[in-house]
This record gives sequence, structure tokens and C-alpha cells, in this order.
Amino acid sequence: MTSPDFGLTNKVALVTGASRGIGQALATGFAGAGAKVICASSREGGCADTVSKITDAGGEATELFADLSDVTAVQALAEKAKGVYGEVNVLVNNGGTIYRSPAVEFPLEQWQHSLQVNLDATFILCQQIGKDMVARQQGKIINIASMLSYSGGITVPAYTASKHAVAGLTKALANECGQHNVQVNAIAPGYIRTDNTQALQDDPERSSEILKRIPAARWGETS
Repeated sequence: MTSPDFGLTNKVALVTGASRGIGQALATGFAGAGAKVICASSREGGCADTVSKITDAGGEATELFADLSDVTAVQALAEKAKGVYGEVNVLVNNGGTIYRSPAVEFPLEQWQHSLQVNLDATFILCQQIGKDMVARQQGKIINIASMLSYSGGITVPAYTASKHAVAGLTKALANECGQHNVQVNAIAPGYIRTDNTQALQDDPERSSEILKRIPAARWGETS
């Protein structure tokens, strides 16, 4: 249902990482506001559930997939997305990955993969979708950062580094694109009950420590 205070009728939103969790919640939220939603995930059929939720509620959505660690695949995703409904008015870079290991033991391949997915793909999509927004003098880009964009975390060096970089990239793009009526912002979620935080949820000691730092004393929910 479209909110009279927040209408996106006839707008097109591309949401990466839309198969579950925060991405699925964002995709269904955009659809509820009237937008046509392009749901992207890393595997074919990955967003089938999200698309079904949207269409069952009377919305319009389509699915694309791409390996966000592959530059060519990400560039192709941008081109395909622009061709689905003619343009992309809102880009949400939510797709990401996380690996957990002490820094002194952290595998280099996991470090590289984290930056490729969390940072490189975000930049490429901002660049490829953003240039059309600049040309049209209108558009919105929302990057999903993290509270670890502002702190260090434990055993997640690659994720932390990538999310610090996403926050910095967002500021740089906001400075450049604002004059073209393209707004670039980031959202830095706290501890949300998703697959990415499952290891923490399943660890009684860490979960207890986390909940003590949250005023509401509970994990955030996507719905």
C-alpha cells in the first residue's frame, strides 16, 4: 500500500542483496510505497521469495542476479537493470558478505572477496547507475554501511575495513553528486537479526554482551 506521505509511484528501485534480511525488507518497503523494484542477488532464483511477496501484495518486481565479486558481472547487472523499466531512480547497495576470523589468521582470499563484494561492487554500481542519474539531474543512492563503519568490531577485519570505506565513498559521492540533484546517503544498521549476525546470535556470551549495549535490550528486526 502506498503511503500518502511517501509515494514512489512510477519510480524504479534497484536493491542488491534483496533475497532475505535487510535487503528483502527494503525491497518490499519500496514496493509498498509504489515503486517498481528490481531485486538482485548472487544466484539465479535467489530473489524468488522477495518477488513473490511483492507481486502477491499487488506490487511490481523483477529479479536479476550477479556475482558481486566479479567486476564484469556487476557492470552487466547495471546495464540489465537500466533496461528492465527504462531507468533506475533509486539505487540501494545492500549486497554484502562477512567472514569471521582473528586478524592474524584471516585468509587473504577472504579479505579480497570481502572488499570486492562490499566495496568494489558498491562503487561500480554507484558509477554506472549514478552517471545516468547525473545526466537526468535526479536520483537517489543509498549505501548500506554498518555501525562497524564507526568502530572496529572483533574478528571481522575485512568487513570492518570495507564498511569504513563505504562510509567514506558515500561522503565523497555526496559531495560530487549533490550539485546534480542526486542525493547519496548511507544507512549504518546496528545489530539486526539476520544471517550475517547468526554466529553472534548463537554465541551466548557475545549475544549477552551485545544486548547489554543496546538500550532496547533486544536484536533489531527487519519487520
